[in-house]
Amino acid sequence: MADTPAAPAFPMERDARCPFDPPPPLLDLQRSEPISRVRIWNGSEPWLVTRHEDIRAVLSHPAISSDTDNPGYPHQSAAIQARRKRAKSFFTSDGPVEHDEPRRVLARDFTARRMQALREHIQGITDKLIDDMLAGPKPVDLVEAFALPVPSLMICELLGVPYAEQDSFHRLTKAFVDRASTPEDTVAATDQLLDLLGGLLDQKVTQPADDLLSRLAQDQLKPGIRSRDELAKMALLLLTAGHETSANMIALGTAALLTHPEQLEKVRASDDPELIASTVEELLRYLTVVHSGLRRVAGADMEIGGQLIREGEGIICAIDTANRDAAAFVTDGTLPADDLDVTRPARHHLAFSFGVHQCLGQQLARVELQVVFSTLFRRIPTLALAQPLDETDFKDDMSIYGAHSLLVTW
Repeated sequence: MADTPAAPAFPMERDARCPFDPPPPLLDLQRSEPISRVRIWNGSEPWLVTRHEDIRAVLSHPAISSDTDNPGYPHQSAAIQARRKRAKSFFTSDGPVEHDEPRRVLARDFTARRMQALREHIQGITDKLIDDMLAGPKPVDLVEAFALPVPSLMICELLGVPYAEQDSFHRLTKAFVDRASTPEDTVAATDQLLDLLGGLLDQKVTQPADDLLSRLAQDQLKPGIRSRDELAKMALLLLTAGHETSANMIALGTAALLTHPEQLEKVRASDDPELIASTVEELLRYLTVVHSGLRRVAGADMEIGGQLIREGEGIICAIDTANRDAAAFVTDGTLPADDLDVTRPARHHLAFSFGVHQCLGQQLARVELQVVFSTLFRRIPTLALAQPLDETDFKDDMSIYGAHSLLVTW
């Protein structure tokens, strides 16, 4: 009897020559064995699901669980496991009490209408940062000068976190996404951020302002509905998620457009908001910065794509390959799924997840990215990379993909 082949290690390495593409072995698995076992850092072998249709089936299944306390949950690393144990949030919980109700408490602050109302303010922030870039020396690191400040300023203002604290939270949240972080690193960073946010909540009980932390302090903390620690954990999730993904999308999306001149020209030549919206959805699909997969556990036996997955088994949804699935994204008139096509109907991508746990801040991210990509190339029509793409330091070492720095000139 032949030995069963060992499950391949996950995550897999990208091809440095194709920094915008998922790892080739991952794409090979999608073609040959779309649901298969992989081996992760702790030796466990969760299921890896790679196709768009199958992942939507997983994420919408009534028995699927996001609970990180489940023994079968396939954590990304020991450090992330430790952080989630210290600061578990509704995002990694299930059910009406632990997930649905806390989410409802925050959801009214992130509706599409409220986010659209912020467009003019985001435009002002974007223009000011571009003014500063144009007035300064070149080349410039787009990450430091532009990509990181845009979403950081917005999430700080929305929450009511003083922007003077930005250096602290950038430094501390880096421990959350760096694959080299130890459990001790992430727990220490988590404690510091929870202390910072808890202190702000205490302050806003007596000195409220027009921000989300003030509302939580007045409506939840002051009457004793939720504890300081619980509210600080909710705010921590928003603070970290509210800048890390969007910042990486801005830098990576700029690099992608600059290296696809025929697509960039369509963006430069148009003032159609629908084309800009389409461009943003396509960049979200094409780049998929959440490149370590969405993690879940089967809460009961389930069949996905013809494969039986047993109760308690871990599942990794590889949304980067799902977003390159030709069956979902190639129609008459579009380019192949591995190409960037800003006119492609791509809003059904999985960059914001799917189902009850989809990203709460997705409407804010959309407006930020629409403003950025409709403004940056109009204000700086000669924008260009100041170093070859193969010399750019990409975030292969992080759980959220992007560029550590991106030198640009004009």
